Amino acid sequence: MIPSSQLIINPDGTIYHINLKPGQIANDIITVGDPARVEKITKHFDSIEFSTVKREFKTQTGYYKGKRLTVISTGIGPDNIDIVFNELDALVNVDFNKREIKPQHTALNIIRIGTSGSIQADVPLHSTVIARKAIGTDNMLRSYILGDKTDPALEDAFIKHTNWAAEKGRPYAVTASEELASKFASEKTFDGITVTNGGFYGPQGRVIRLGIQDQDLNDKLASFETGDLRVTNLEMETAAIYGLSALLGHNAVSLSAIIANRALETFSDNPEKPIADLITYVLDKIAAEK
Repeated sequence: MIPSSQLIINPDGTIYHINLKPGQIANDIITVGDPARVEKITKHFDSIEFSTVKREFKTQTGYYKGKRLTVISTGIGPDNIDIVFNELDALVNVDFNKREIKPQHTALNIIRIGTSGSIQADVPLHSTVIARKAIGTDNMLRSYILGDKTDPALEDAFIKHTNWAAEKGRPYAVTASEELASKFASEKTFDGITVTNGGFYGPQGRVIRLGIQDQDLNDKLASFETGDLRVTNLEMETAAIYGLSALLGHNAVSLSAIIANRALETFSDNPEKPIADLITYVLDKIAAEK
């Protein structure tokens, strides 16, 4: 039995942070960072069957062209991904009454729609990047027993290439669901490696008033390659999503609308457009699965 201090269930039967009960989520889930972005997706739905919000975690479940979907906001950062993904998994793989893991595992399909900054001059503003692999520099996943769910060889190559400082902790390398990534790939998308950071400013090489430990880090990231993939973009959730999904037995892919180009030091003058375009692109791809 899972103790109440570890699996916290609210008096109304919802799980602690995301305020959901079993049965209130679909097997196909879209995650976004911003709670305001949830309805930018669900406004396209044919119907909404359920909606709730608690803190930064807003959830709506409904139907798009006959497909049952859930959209949930995670807030920003790997720490929030740790909360949301463990609780989503519990909703389908834990018996809340018995406080026991269910004998039959349910795998969720999770699609992240997010924004990101490119570090390649030829990955332009308003393009879309599919993270075929992700490298996490945030250390969150290191709290878990990783087994064979990460790629130590890729981690070693990344550490060597960037001269990664040991005191910052060992980066972890994880991979998208090949099936999901292939479903969303097209001539409109770029494949790449997404680097996930634990912060927006110093961890992504931004300088306002504080000096940073490695002023050349983004140049090192931009020149890192493995096979036919290179580091394309920086953000704050993808590696955590891939890592926890792999550990928990779910399928995940992350698609990023590029609203900044760090190589050219430019930022979109209309950042809502690429995310709106990505939303309709993802929804149409999902609907085409039927």
